[in-house]
Amino acid sequence: MNLIFRYTLCIFCVLKVNAQEGLSSKSDLFYNAEVYIGQTLEANTGFPETNLQTGAVFSMGSLNRNNSAAWVKQLGRPKSGFSLSFTDFGNSSKLGRAYSFLPYLEFGLFKKKTNKLNLAIGVGGAYIDTQFSNETNPYNRAISTTFNWAFRSVLYYNILERSKMDWRLGLGYFHHSNGHTRLPNQGLNSLIFNVSAMIPSQKEAKHPLSTKEKNHKERSKQTYINIQTGIGQNVLSELDITKREVYTITASAGIVLNRTFKFGGGMYYRFLEGYYDYIKSDGELISEQVPHFKETPYKYATNFGFFGSAELLLSHVGFEWNIGFNVYKPFYKIDYQINQGYSYYDGEKTIFFLGELDWYYEVKRTISSKLGLKYYVFNTNDSPKNNIFMGIYINSNLGQADFTELSLGYVYRFKLKNRKE
Repeated sequence: MNLIFRYTLCIFCVLKVNAQEGLSSKSDLFYNAEVYIGQTLEANTGFPETNLQTGAVFSMGSLNRNNSAAWVKQLGRPKSGFSLSFTDFGNSSKLGRAYSFLPYLEFGLFKKKTNKLNLAIGVGGAYIDTQFSNETNPYNRAISTTFNWAFRSVLYYNILERSKMDWRLGLGYFHHSNGHTRLPNQGLNSLIFNVSAMIPSQKEAKHPLSTKEKNHKERSKQTYINIQTGIGQNVLSELDITKREVYTITASAGIVLNRTFKFGGGMYYRFLEGYYDYIKSDGELISEQVPHFKETPYKYATNFGFFGSAELLLSHVGFEWNIGFNVYKPFYKIDYQINQGYSYYDGEKTIFFLGELDWYYEVKRTISSKLGLKYYVFNTNDSPKNNIFMGIYINSNLGQADFTELSLGYVYRFKLKNRKE
């Protein structure tokens, strides 16, 4: 599964290169350096003690003052860039250090009243050099893989603005986890405080867009159809940590508004190899509760449902979020009981207790979600009739990671209907 995270980092590198199309001069570039301190939050009972968390971040990107792309205008000219960060979680031997790469967007807040507040949001990948081990590190149940997802959100406040440098203070949140590719996976969550210095190449662009060009927002709509297929991996439980594949097919349709906002809905189908193997091996709960699953194991290892989607199109980049409704996922009854249960050692043997099939089970069985990044071969700002994309996603059951997926898809767009304001 580490291969998927390596793919992720490669995709992000390509995203950064392509997302800056429309940049008219080097005067639009900026550089940002920051140092931060924070607190690593406890992930589980008995979690290792931590000292102050410390870290450093270097970022670069575009101010987008001269970028004529539709998404830049629609989103109020956010900064876009990528960051490289180093994090010491405050316990080098048990929690280790993280080295992260995150593409991000930074938006101005309350721009009509102030230019001092900005919110930066980034998602990417991280290498963490210390993991859970039953033998040597049993109380770090937060991280069990070297390659992980990383999410960072920071609220910045400009405290001092100078011609060559802006000084800022920030409050933020940092999250690392592996997307259920291995258990345990409680995740590392951190609260941080930082000081940063942002250095633009030049305060003013050499060839700025005209005021009319900057403020004009196109109004357009375009319908589309989309089909994609993917392969993911997850593990069934802590009792069986063998990584197995999840195969997916998705079909959807919808509308693209103003070349930036993509909304749609459709159907998904999944086959989970971990479910299939548990049924075929006649797992204990199969014989006790659902022996008929053994008659057609393929059928009971599948999942299908409907979903709605929202996506932000940033030239070659797409940030997508889906929420779905599982129509059929029969094996999740077994999955839930295994993973929501607990065990303890009574001095002679380990005793297991299954999770209770309560109202929370019903909700988790029903609601699915999906969050990911996509790279489009052709610039979405040009509204191409045909496009191909690669995506990387975390799929979840009611927000709890289920599996990580790498997918390939095709989009067909119908005629663009454009109306200027």
